[in-house]
Amino acid sequence: MAVTQQLARLSLEQLAVCRGSVEELGKLCSFELLPSSDYLDLDWAPAPLVGVFELAQVGTPILVALRRGLGGDVEINPAYRSQQDTVWEHPVAVLEPDSVAEVARLLGQVEMEAVLAVLPEDATAALLTIDMREFSGHPGPYLHRQFAALRDFYSYAARRRLAVAAWWD
Repeated sequence: MAVTQQLARLSLEQLAVCRGSVEELGKLCSFELLPSSDYLDLDWAPAPLVGVFELAQVGTPILVALRRGLGGDVEINPAYRSQQDTVWEHPVAVLEPDSVAEVARLLGQVEMEAVLAVLPEDATAALLTIDMREFSGHPGPYLHRQFAALRDFYSYAARRRLAVAAWWD
């Protein structure tokens, strides 16, 4: 089974319950707690996104926002790590609503076409540049779609003052 990056938008009330209950956090991570529209599967895009942002020499605040948006700030419930079928190396972390708003603001400033312009036109060279050896085709369209999904996910969460949980599943 492949391990991919997952995000979920949740209220502060739902977050508080997940902080106090590994069962509820398990429901969140099993896609049972929220409507499917409040989850985002980023596939294996996080590392290549960070790689292309670094290659494009995107400003430090935006790069930090991208990393925070992908990984969260603090672990929601450390006890969840001892549950069966969790990914120990990647705890479930969260960004609180104020941080979500900051990440959304900074990601909203990104001109993704300009970022992706640093990739070589040749698909093989582009894939090697950002270490995406298992991908078929040019990574530009894929990364553009994944970044747009991430940006829109955070924008919606910020408008609704929601927290965002991040984990690998």
